[in-house]
Amino acid sequence: MSMDTDEGKTVMCLLTDPEGTHLGSAMYIPQNAGPLQLTQLVNRFLDNEEMLPYSFYVSDEELLVPVGTYLEKNKVSVEKVLTIVYQQQAVFRIRPVNRCSQTIAGHAEAVLCVSFSPDGKQLASGSGDTTVRLWDLYTETPLFTCKGHKNWVLTVAWSPDGKHLVSGSKSGEICCWDPKKGELEGSPLTGHKKWITGISWEPVHLSSPCRRFVTSSKDGDARIWDITLKKSIICLSGHTLAVTCVKWGGDGIIYTGSQDCTIKMWETTQGKLIRELKGHGHWINSLALSTEYVLRTGAFDHTGRQYPPNEEKQKALERYNKTKGDSPERLVSGSDDFTMFLWEPSVSKQPKKRLTGHQQLVNHVYFSPDGKWIASASFDKSVRLWNGITGQFVTTFRGHVGPVYQVSWSADSRLLLSGSKDSTLKIWEIRTKKLKQDLPGHADEVFAVDWSPDGEKVVSGGKDRVLKLWKG
Repeated sequence: MSMDTDEGKTVMCLLTDPEGTHLGSAMYIPQNAGPLQLTQLVNRFLDNEEMLPYSFYVSDEELLVPVGTYLEKNKVSVEKVLTIVYQQQAVFRIRPVNRCSQTIAGHAEAVLCVSFSPDGKQLASGSGDTTVRLWDLYTETPLFTCKGHKNWVLTVAWSPDGKHLVSGSKSGEICCWDPKKGELEGSPLTGHKKWITGISWEPVHLSSPCRRFVTSSKDGDARIWDITLKKSIICLSGHTLAVTCVKWGGDGIIYTGSQDCTIKMWETTQGKLIRELKGHGHWINSLALSTEYVLRTGAFDHTGRQYPPNEEKQKALERYNKTKGDSPERLVSGSDDFTMFLWEPSVSKQPKKRLTGHQQLVNHVYFSPDGKWIASASFDKSVRLWNGITGQFVTTFRGHVGPVYQVSWSADSRLLLSGSKDSTLKIWEIRTKKLKQDLPGHADEVFAVDWSPDGEKVVSGGKDRVLKLWKG
């Protein structure tokens, strides 16, 4: 098949999806065809009922000009078959945030963690003052101060159905809160002997309503808890040093990353070790899953529609399957050895790719909501962007003048947010690979950032004890 053209000049192109699957065979395309014409072509080929937006890439470089212009500029021979990768874009757009809408005082010590609820309507923060706070996002004022921890609150996690909030402290106890009332659900849960490094909930599409979550700790163990039974039901023992991060995957497997340089995979009925992923030469600091955004948000999507409890599981499963597609769930790990590994754990215990380039430890890694990109934050003051499917390096975002602690994505995967020791937040645009917005305002280091799943707001917290809400 070929497209009609007045020019007569054509080039042989092969369209493939990001996984490398061909869309038909190679075909002649007019040299004056650009992204718009290619979008129409892809929609026609895929028999899409409505026109969906796509972006196009040649050798990991976005195609923003007609094919002929690209060939000329990059001195590519017209005789060769040009491979063009098409990538579906979100059908909605998130406005870049550009102003601080509110600075909210309340915490008496540094803000160490922040997290929006899965529907984006509520916000929780944990602090060195031993409290968890819930904030009213309509009035932008404090809602509840949740007291129950004896030490710094290091991590908070909402259940993906939005009904529970769990927090973990430096003393190792876990608190379960009712976010509607700001009250403790029973006594704090004990079992870990050292501080809590991570919390991850069992996905809604596997179990609804949400009951089980997993915690990782400096004591070398991970534990699965049941919020209804109010106790630890399985202890995942096997790491020889601190467990620094944990993720509950979409196919029901728990991944733990440790200072013993390994990632371990566990099944969740008896807590048996399934597989070990080895390769890092130093501590593992951060793990991320390609499906993380849909795992976090469950049945909630950008439309804000609420589903009755009996439909939640099905809706969450549909969203998970759509994001995952036909490819296996991917995992990325970031380490003190300055490198990252991209894994397809269900396929192989060998890494798919080693991602090198950072000059200092990798502090945080995060997949974009559509799974197409990976962002990494490092103590080398940079944020790096990688192809989420191949692990290929894409670009470095430079601008921070201190270590970058955390990153977060906009729901449409078009913008990336970073928070740094240099007291600023920065928003980077993926398409142009440039700084979109500089957000100064904090008086000290920014430890925690989050972009609400509905895309409306950004929150940041840090050493200056205040929360800042940012809007577009």
